Amino acid sequence: MTAAPEQVDVLHTAREQVLERGVGLSEEQVLEVLRLPEDRIPELLALAHEVRMRWCGPEVEVEGIVSLKTGGCPEDCHFCSQSGQFPSPVRSAWLDIPGLVRAARQTAETGATEFCIVAAVRGPDKRLLSQVRDGIKAIRADGNDIQIACSLGMLTQEQVDELVEMGCHRYNHNLETARSHFPNVVTTHSWEERWETLTMVRDAGMEVCCGGIIGMGETLEQRAEFAVQLASLEPDEVPMNFLIPNPGTPYENYDVVEGPEALRTIGAFRLALPRTILRFAGGRELTLGDLGAKQGMLGGINAIIVGNYLTNLGRPAQADLDMLGELSMPIKELSKTL
Repeated sequence: MTAAPEQVDVLHTAREQVLERGVGLSEEQVLEVLRLPEDRIPELLALAHEVRMRWCGPEVEVEGIVSLKTGGCPEDCHFCSQSGQFPSPVRSAWLDIPGLVRAARQTAETGATEFCIVAAVRGPDKRLLSQVRDGIKAIRADGNDIQIACSLGMLTQEQVDELVEMGCHRYNHNLETARSHFPNVVTTHSWEERWETLTMVRDAGMEVCCGGIIGMGETLEQRAEFAVQLASLEPDEVPMNFLIPNPGTPYENYDVVEGPEALRTIGAFRLALPRTILRFAGGRELTLGDLGAKQGMLGGINAIIVGNYLTNLGRPAQADLDMLGELSMPIKELSKTL
């Protein structure tokens, strides 16, 4: 009787495939990583950190975000307290231009190199785009040369072109989860509609920022599916959020993702996306705490949002900057091409 061939260890394969050649893991390989036992997480994170250093370098990109238009969104994204369809405590509000300028100034003062203007909408109307245009002009008039990104929902080609003309260098629009799981998370629009916006953004020359939320009832197979779908988009940045079970939303009673599971997911996504900016975003405080955040920064993460996350509180910006100092991680300088 012929013995079965010995299975090749996925981290051994990843060392040659990802670390040496810069080729991200396949869906099947990502799933293997997501199934690694807990005692192998340190080994996974060490490899993910090597991959990050080899293909991205030591610098960390720091970003602040601000909500220009909060609440009252017509979409039914089940994780979101800004949806007007759920009885969450968030109410609709607009930030005025002076407030936007102050937020950009405060973000720049933390050492951040990126400032993202966010609106809770299906897509921008003329009023919103006018506010964004006026806001960008006012930020520049204030002497602030921080890079400006936007997150305004789904776009038309005309709107994409308008944002490029305004000087928006990066656009955030999350796919949120795997294509197969998306209909369980959102019913008022499709995964494909989001993909179409991202394709137009990329083709227009803006940087693409696209990630999602871990812990919305997806299977490990769907997490692996999501990782390779993101890789096929070739985004410049992938924000990694972990579900915050917000009151009033359909997910208010969901469990918070446990720390080891979150770290395993971070490592797997780094091995699927070796050349991409991987950003700590919402929910990391609940899921990982201070120690876990340091482990994540040493396990493939190379960007971070400082301050608050729209309707959820984050850590004080200085706490994150102090953490980067302790880890001897340099903050990325402003782009000279802006």
